[in-house]
Amino acid sequence: MSIRSIKPVALALPRKDEAVVKGRYGSMMPVTPANGFTIIAKVKPGAAETIRAYGGKIEKTIQESPDALAVLRLHYLRWVLFDDDTRFMYIGVFDTDFDKYVEDAVTLFKATGIATIFEQLEGFPTDWRDNPAAFAAFCRDHQAASFMEYAEYPGVTALEVVKSLNVKGALSDMLDQMQ
Repeated sequence: MSIRSIKPVALALPRKDEAVVKGRYGSMMPVTPANGFTIIAKVKPGAAETIRAYGGKIEKTIQESPDALAVLRLHYLRWVLFDDDTRFMYIGVFDTDFDKYVEDAVTLFKATGIATIFEQLEGFPTDWRDNPAAFAAFCRDHQAASFMEYAEYPGVTALEVVKSLNVKGALSDMLDQMQ
């Protein structure tokens, strides 16, 4: 796919003409222009500060190991505490399908021994490390579905974006050396 052939796309959702696709953990969340999901859930009483501290932990982890979350194929991740820190919103945009994202997240957290932020949310399954289906069910049950999505560069993976930026940087360096 050439850069010139990529055109922005907007899509009103849900698409009634699309059949529900069954995944390994029940119905799949649809692949959309801004593929990913948004979760809104209640915070366990007193857990807001733990959630905020976890944000700092992720920041430090990425500073020390920029590829720490690479397996998740993320484009974008956003966490929001609102309603006086009683509710939490997780917005993740990624390249894989939903089931793969859940499996990769569980594998990543198990391998590193790090807990998921979702443990601070009411109703999150305590057996999530051994039960990806329960993790997926929690996400589906708390999904705030989009009714419209827009993508400036649909179908371009995060890895392709990074590669393109590396090529641009190398070309820029080369041109600078020629002067």
